[in-house]
Amino acid sequence: MTQSHLMNGDCVEVMKSIPDNSVDCIITDPPYNLGLFMHNRNTNLWKMRDNQFAYAGWDNMEYKVWKSNMNKFFLQCSRVLKDKGTLIVFMAVIKVSDIIELGQKHGFYYKTTGVWHKTNPMPRNMNIHFVNSTECWIYFIYKGTSGTFNNNGKVLHDFLESSVCPASEKKHGKHPTQKPLSILNTLITTLTNVGDVVLDPFMGSGSTCVSAALNNRRYIGIELEQSYYQIAIDRINNLKELIK
Repeated sequence: MTQSHLMNGDCVEVMKSIPDNSVDCIITDPPYNLGLFMHNRNTNLWKMRDNQFAYAGWDNMEYKVWKSNMNKFFLQCSRVLKDKGTLIVFMAVIKVSDIIELGQKHGFYYKTTGVWHKTNPMPRNMNIHFVNSTECWIYFIYKGTSGTFNNNGKVLHDFLESSVCPASEKKHGKHPTQKPLSILNTLITTLTNVGDVVLDPFMGSGSTCVSAALNNRRYIGIELEQSYYQIAIDRINNLKELIK
């Protein structure tokens, strides 16, 4: 049985240590490859915090390098996921077609592109542009057309709405692209069952793993940056104390 654990390192390399067909669901938020793109935009991002993606440097890959890395990522996803396992990838709307193409290349069935609407986005550029208040999440099934879907007979839209991370979560995470637990809880409880293994190869400060633990799922988290990896460990350790 796969045990819950967190790992520090490059996700493509670390995923090679995960056994074949051992993961039920992957939910992850990889780099959007927008850093260099945003530098050429008419924005006021220079006013943002130092770790904001457009100026932190970690999202500045050349497009071909990013796509090559994502291809390697999908290859590992196809190896570790069980048949009819679920993959959710958060992504910027301008990269959705790339992600669908890569997913289909590696045997993933494309289900839908959902939207996360942030009810209180930062109002940057409000006087020159519509405020950016949405992110996409792309839903795939591996080697099948349907997987686990716990809708309890209710109609579920591919439109999820919440605030950005509340202060109560940010104080434990502090990642620039951190997703709120309310969104992750919805995805995890709908797309997995109790005891399933949830993998996040780009875990950041560990929110996916925290959500999995809160909902009685096992988890595997991988993070390249040491500081965020340590934050994730601390969050999980604190959570274990709370739910003893």
